[in-house]
Amino acid sequence: MKFTGSDISVGGLFGFVIVLTLVEMYISYVHDKKIYTKRDTWTNIYLMTVAVVINLCMKTATFFLLAYCYQFRLFQISNIWVYWVVLILAQDFLYWFLHTVGHYVRFFWAMHVTHHSSEHFNLTTGFRSTVFEPLYRVFFYLPLAFMGFTALDILFAYLVTQIYGNLVHTQAIAKMPAWFEYIFVTPSHHRVHHASNVRYLDKNMGMVLILWDRWFGTFQAELPEDAIKYGLTTQPKDTGPVNIIFHEFIALKNDVKKAPTFIDKIKYMLNPPGWSHDGSTKVAKVMQQELHEQERVNHKIIQSDQFLKQA
Repeated sequence: MKFTGSDISVGGLFGFVIVLTLVEMYISYVHDKKIYTKRDTWTNIYLMTVAVVINLCMKTATFFLLAYCYQFRLFQISNIWVYWVVLILAQDFLYWFLHTVGHYVRFFWAMHVTHHSSEHFNLTTGFRSTVFEPLYRVFFYLPLAFMGFTALDILFAYLVTQIYGNLVHTQAIAKMPAWFEYIFVTPSHHRVHHASNVRYLDKNMGMVLILWDRWFGTFQAELPEDAIKYGLTTQPKDTGPVNIIFHEFIALKNDVKKAPTFIDKIKYMLNPPGWSHDGSTKVAKVMQQELHEQERVNHKIIQSDQFLKQA
């Protein structure tokens, strides 16, 4: 069997992630940080295994669909350096869009929710995959083929950026240098993404660059006064291997079933998580608006009290 440079590069990077994970596990155990638990780690490995199996099943179809669309490319970048820079940037932006859809469209959230279901945050959380994503991810990356990027290069770019995305699932690094924090996704940014605090919901969707979030209004810094609580706003009671994948589909089915009209049934599928036809539950943006309003009121009360004390 002959290995290509791409195979060796990806294999080396993946091996590096595994070594870092083992080091983080060891440090957590020695210093009793309780960052890892056996059950949570095994669940992460299980979800990764399911995702890998689905990925392998879809690999051929994904490759040939990208290769087919490549025939209809609109242009071709001849300079190799420009080619790879544009590919990485375009792929990262399309991932941001894919990820954002996974948070703002409930049907896709039902698949993505597995990645957020852990109440812990460590390098193995990055392996807690959105197991059904390989079934639809390719459709978000089709523009790359039309832009003149080959199927093999698109898949390689995705693997490399995915490995970077795994590395930011850690509590070992507090903050990176300010310039780095401004441009790239960091552990601090991604801790926010995995938080269930109202302020942090649906924020920091980027894989490599945090610039997309800054430019499109989905950025939120990690704040010391709002300590992160990991997991979902409502954790599933049954964390068994089947329910952890399908629990949101079950909840979505029940909501669709109780919807009074056909339009409401469609809205349950396409609106953000938390939307309800009777207003009994709220989407994240509404809860965040209420939080900010309450904070403004509290700030005014504090200022008023301080003024009265000074008077």
